[in-house]
Amino acid sequence: MTESKHHINSRRRVLDEISKRANIDDKVINAMNRVPRQLFINKSLESMAYADKPLPIAAGQTISQIYTVAMQTSLLQLNVGDKILVIGTGCGYQTAVLCELGYKVFSIERFEELHNIAKQNLDNLGYQAELIYGDGFKGLPDHAPFDGVLLTCGAPEIPQKLMKQLAINGKMVAPIGRGMQEMMVIQKISETENKITKEGTYRFVPMLSGKVDD
Repeated sequence: MTESKHHINSRRRVLDEISKRANIDDKVINAMNRVPRQLFINKSLESMAYADKPLPIAAGQTISQIYTVAMQTSLLQLNVGDKILVIGTGCGYQTAVLCELGYKVFSIERFEELHNIAKQNLDNLGYQAELIYGDGFKGLPDHAPFDGVLLTCGAPEIPQKLMKQLAINGKMVAPIGRGMQEMMVIQKISETENKITKEGTYRFVPMLSGKVDD
């Protein structure tokens, strides 16, 4: 894939700004510098690809702002080869960033249209991930335990079915709450004990149960 210098420079500039104002792991910044965000959004919005804000995608959903993707990914603190479950594949951008970091990625999307778009986007760029069209609240128990779980949508409360699929010492990074959400990092200390830290307030599209076909 050949990119224009404009896109490369725009991406580098916004990620440099993010790294200066937030404590983001350098590995995450480097990985995001290798992912062409403009290829995950509608062609008509390409000029806004490196504006640090959410943008509309299909099915009435959004691609998260660049800072939010960087922050959530950095909070995971995973290692190469670790297994992660993403709830809310969207257009596939977050999944691509996680693949760039060398994680084994499983990602669930409830909208069939978005699932198909994400698959096409990731295939076009050569990213290998297990994409599932399904209900994120159910997770993937047959593939558990996961070293990390990342929610790209706001859950009304900590999803207990997903916590059960998290490995001991694994982390869930999730916006929790109704309306405005609190970004939480929930580390599973044991089957009965979790350590929770809070990382600020955000507004995500809501996490909903069930599947939506085309």
